[in-house]
Amino acid sequence: MDTENGTRWLSDEEQRAWRAHLDVSRLLSHQLERDLQPFGLTNNDYEILVNLSESEDHRMRMSDLATATLQSKSRLSHQITRMENAGLVRRENCESDRRGLYAVLTEQGWDTMRQVAPHHVASVRKHFIDLLTTDDLKALYGSLAPVAKHLRSTRGRV
Repeated sequence: MDTENGTRWLSDEEQRAWRAHLDVSRLLSHQLERDLQPFGLTNNDYEILVNLSESEDHRMRMSDLATATLQSKSRLSHQITRMENAGLVRRENCESDRRGLYAVLTEQGWDTMRQVAPHHVASVRKHFIDLLTTDDLKALYGSLAPVAKHLRSTRGRV
């Protein structure tokens, strides 16, 4: 229903879909975080470990890592400090840019990643993938991919 100011309110069907999405996002994120707790990791820690483990030489410029994880540089810096204290990562200076820093996965971080990844994948499978059929997964991807593409293209715009 439209209002005087032109707002297009959500229909009942749209509202149900939106709220189901919010519920799944929050509940799944919470469950995956709980499943990482025995390893002393948060979802943010794990996301950083994944990004570094998949990067060339297991390193990323801090600014690129902030962009990849959707964190401010300040928040990422605090996160990396905690992970450095846990021995998972270290910072290195960027020789080509004296102001730049790299986050680098340590051997302990790599070992942690190899230990935790199978448990994380099992959790994703148990709480998400295995609850859907192949057709459901294809339809879900088909529905969400355009939204992700749109949001990536508008990132950083005001």
